[in-house]
Amino acid sequence: MNHIVLYRPEIPQNTGNIMRTAVAFNMRLHLIKPLGFSLDDKYLRRSGLDYRKQLQYEVHESFEAFMEARKGTMHFLTRYAEKPLDAADFNAEGDHYLIFGGESGGIDLFILRSHRDRCIRIPISDKVRTLNVSNAVAISAYEALRQQGYPSLFTHEPDTLMGRDFLDKE
Repeated sequence: MNHIVLYRPEIPQNTGNIMRTAVAFNMRLHLIKPLGFSLDDKYLRRSGLDYRKQLQYEVHESFEAFMEARKGTMHFLTRYAEKPLDAADFNAEGDHYLIFGGESGGIDLFILRSHRDRCIRIPISDKVRTLNVSNAVAISAYEALRQQGYPSLFTHEPDTLMGRDFLDKE
């Protein structure tokens, strides 16, 4: 299984968007405290829409508590990495955790330094420091799923929605 991990997220709208992405991609979401908002916040509900009912998520009191519960491969997304996103092997056995930092501070440097070999980055120009975390999550999650052949995802419009033949209907 693939997991999205938000280390100290601060902006509820970003987390709401990431919740929707997690549901769309059948990924579990992990939130590492402290959070910059309440999970009952109206903005979070608005961004996550009604998908929150289908969201699988856990809240961890600290990075250490998250690490104790984790089994699998960690991938730290950071602008300081020297390996591009597609250099990560998401086909390796076991669970994969895509770890993203909070909007203003990222992932603490001591964590990145101790996991330097697991740090990857989304290649971007030198005109911006980083992408919005919600965009970075979507790009990274999609790359992991692409490498894995889109497990449990539809490559056509599901019949539970508009249906595969929707464009053929008058």
